[in-house]
Amino acid sequence: MKRFQYYKVAAATPKVAIGNPAQNVKECLRICDALPEDTQCVVFPELCISGYTCQDLFYEDLLLEESKKGLIDFANQCRDNLVAIVGLPLVIENRLYNCAAVCFNGNILGIQVKTYIPSYNEYYETRWFTSAKNLNTNFIEIDGTSIPVSNHIVFKDTTTKACLGVEICEDLWVTVPVSSTHALAGANVLCNPSASNEIIAKREYRRSLVQNQSARCYAAYIYASAGTDESSSDLVFSGNNLIAQAGTILEEMSFTDDRDFIVSEIDLQTLQNDRIHFKTSMEDNVEDYIEVSFQSEAIDTIELSRSYDAYPFVPKDFHQRINRCQSILNLQAQGLATRLRKIHCKDVIIGISGGLDSTLALLVCEKAFKINDYDPKGIHAITMPGFGTSTRTKTNAEILMELLGASSEKIGIVDAVNQHFSDIHHDPKVLDITYENSQARERTQILMDLSNQYNGIVVGTGDLSELALGWCTYNGDHMSMYAVNASVPKTLVRYIVETRALQAKKEHMEELYKVLMDICDTPVSPELLPLSEDGTIQQKTEEVLGSYDLHDFFLYHMLRHHQDPEKIYNLACLAFKDVDQKVIQNALDTFYRRFFAQQFKRNCMPDGVKVGSICFSPRGDWRMPSDANREAWLAQVKKITEA
Repeated sequence: MKRFQYYKVAAATPKVAIGNPAQNVKECLRICDALPEDTQCVVFPELCISGYTCQDLFYEDLLLEESKKGLIDFANQCRDNLVAIVGLPLVIENRLYNCAAVCFNGNILGIQVKTYIPSYNEYYETRWFTSAKNLNTNFIEIDGTSIPVSNHIVFKDTTTKACLGVEICEDLWVTVPVSSTHALAGANVLCNPSASNEIIAKREYRRSLVQNQSARCYAAYIYASAGTDESSSDLVFSGNNLIAQAGTILEEMSFTDDRDFIVSEIDLQTLQNDRIHFKTSMEDNVEDYIEVSFQSEAIDTIELSRSYDAYPFVPKDFHQRINRCQSILNLQAQGLATRLRKIHCKDVIIGISGGLDSTLALLVCEKAFKINDYDPKGIHAITMPGFGTSTRTKTNAEILMELLGASSEKIGIVDAVNQHFSDIHHDPKVLDITYENSQARERTQILMDLSNQYNGIVVGTGDLSELALGWCTYNGDHMSMYAVNASVPKTLVRYIVETRALQAKKEHMEELYKVLMDICDTPVSPELLPLSEDGTIQQKTEEVLGSYDLHDFFLYHMLRHHQDPEKIYNLACLAFKDVDQKVIQNALDTFYRRFFAQQFKRNCMPDGVKVGSICFSPRGDWRMPSDANREAWLAQVKKITEA
């Protein structure tokens, strides 16, 4: 597919011959040649040219000279258009330093020097190496060329906009990692040549370090560790290689793997957008940094090895999903419970349709009332059957209200809406938007008036996906006093309800389990159009809008990563391999048309608790002019459909 701003990287663990730089260089070159052709950066382990476990051989002039010669040979022979980072010992002004050389197109671009030299437990590097804090020069001569050397140096590719910062092993494990200052200096790809030995539980801690540092710096992190060939009398090294991006582990390798390297793609565009958006992380200035610029050859296409989840809001792992859904329900309920306590209110009014959204909102009310130790009879659950209400949804609503102990009431809207049609001279045989919205507004009027009667608040049921598409009636179901589902996407609503159903089953509440599961299986519909002749739902939302699976995917990548339509389309094609591309194109067109046209509804949405990374509250996450022009986005969508 088109490259966009993906940057393909690798973390490699060569077979090391301790004290044999010539052999180690051959092994590193072999791996470079084996990498996918479009790989742009590879990181090798700490001191990989000499071997990390040379111990007092580091005092030997022969080893040091051979290591320097090995670096020159590696740089000269390494394939073009590949940044390769290798570790070696270097003497600089009568001191020995643990270094990493950044090589590109036959040149040594610069040398990063290790700052923190461990001398605890199994480590005693200070026996041989000096910290970069003692470095008194910014240049070293290698093979007749003056090369920048520092622990404050970054390498900027002017073609791809990748900016590389290198830290060496222990530099990550300290209170303020060296890579943190690299990130402040502009580095968005952090590289760590390492030789981290393996002991019980260390792998998990190391993984969390890499994951959290990539998140903290809004950067990619490539961690290349020494393998089993470095294992010595007292230590075992496992080659635990990691590639992460902004808190997500993209690829990982350990000693159980028989691979020499791992590969993944870094989305530089997403990292840049994150840094622009979460700008407090990048506000500190750093001084005395060396910036080395180089220019790689542009690569127009890329074959992605990383995958994209079709359901970015829904965890794949079952247990993780259960925990996520329980946490969200707790957040929703706590928000409502707090609001009720603060306004001294013990009554809520909620419209129940028997669909997913109103079911989740009712479950939130039930939990909030338990938190506040309120009588559940203060939950006034109202069913308002209309022209399109099915027996299935009506029955499920009635069973659910009874099982949860809420006060229930049925108020039909057919007569009132027909009277309204007469008042505004609308032919009820014309099943247009007036026909539909009149029902939604009648229901909202009933709920609002009941809130006055009960001295309570109306709890809204609309979800995040509906707000994105404007799939709600202005001043109808669009309005409430507190919208508990406002930041929950449609694809996740179903799983939260299902999670509550599974909990009910554990508690031997079979009736509640059955009704919740049946609600999960009910087609998504506002039920505003008449039923079919056999009494089944005729109006199905996703037949009009397109799949909410697709819309939630678009929503996530647009709002979370601010990606453009072309890139989102390409990612959707990868994520939804079994969906016809024309279907994806049509859904994408619908998404952008409705998203821009419906901002006026989001600008006056009611209060509602934020539970995830995306929210449309005009008081918080999303501020957009209602009259924003959508033509640039639709023009790109049009190019996709015409291609």
